[in-house]
Amino acid sequence: MAPDALAQVLRPLQQMFPAERFPQLLVGLVPDDDAAVYRISDELALVATLDFFTPIVDDPYQYGAIAAANALSDIYAMGAQFALALNICCLAKCLPTDVISQILRGGADKVLEAGGVLVGGHSVDDKEPKYGLVAIGFAHPQRIFTTTAARPGDVLVLTKPLGVGIVTTAAKADQARPEHVDASIESMLKLNRAAAELLQGAGVRACTDVTGFALLGHASEFAERSGVRFRFRAPRIPFLPGAREYAELWLFPGGTARNKSAFAKHVRLDPGIGGSGGIDEELEQLLYTPETSGGLLAAVAAARLDALRASFEQAGEPLWIIGEVLAGHGVEVVA
Repeated sequence: MAPDALAQVLRPLQQMFPAERFPQLLVGLVPDDDAAVYRISDELALVATLDFFTPIVDDPYQYGAIAAANALSDIYAMGAQFALALNICCLAKCLPTDVISQILRGGADKVLEAGGVLVGGHSVDDKEPKYGLVAIGFAHPQRIFTTTAARPGDVLVLTKPLGVGIVTTAAKADQARPEHVDASIESMLKLNRAAAELLQGAGVRACTDVTGFALLGHASEFAERSGVRFRFRAPRIPFLPGAREYAELWLFPGGTARNKSAFAKHVRLDPGIGGSGGIDEELEQLLYTPETSGGLLAAVAAARLDALRASFEQAGEPLWIIGEVLAGHGVEVVA
């Protein structure tokens, strides 16, 4: 659903489940975040999420694995340890059983890679395939990541390049080069597990993952909930091979326009769109383009940045410094 429509339909539910009525619920509909967090004891909290979607690639095994990685991302975005999962399957009767088996095997292999266990699920007949997971993890209540913890002076870091949305859209239009598609699939298949553990080890507490609302959408929510302003520096934002090329061809998915419509009021771009010295229109659109199984966007205390960079480098994990947190409100992108 478009962000504005989603907010509207959730409003009555938020009123039914106010935080003051459920003191054990640390994160739910109010305040909302990447996953729900329910305190079991002073040292243990349960973290729960679910996600599923239609095929984003042609290969059924890769589709299942990507859908699982995407669902698990919300567990990592909360700083939790993944434990168990349930399958969500909406599958067409006409699908061959071996195709269904490949989808489920892809998801199961990704669950195993994440160190968890698949314990069951539910399936229904549907005209278009849909697959994903309910994912459950655990965390210390005082060490969860949230989108309310960014502070002025923090540095903004990103753990995966952007561009999955436009590359896969170009692939559906048969306009993407195979090596670009392969790079986007590799990015989507990569778990955020290692990045989350490194962030946790550095004492980071402010984090989200970049998925359907795109970088600017998720950043807008992140900044609003923390009561701060995010400033992104455009030259530092990484993109997958081919993303800028397909942006020039204007091969954006429909979700790009929906995200821009919902979040543009919170975003300020350098003047000069379409001219020199500012943020060009293609880059603006890319920053509103949905991602699938994207990376983690975290706000890191400046004093911890050097240690964090060193830990990522030692682990062989990529990390990009793409901006900073300031006093104020909203999001800005500067050239």
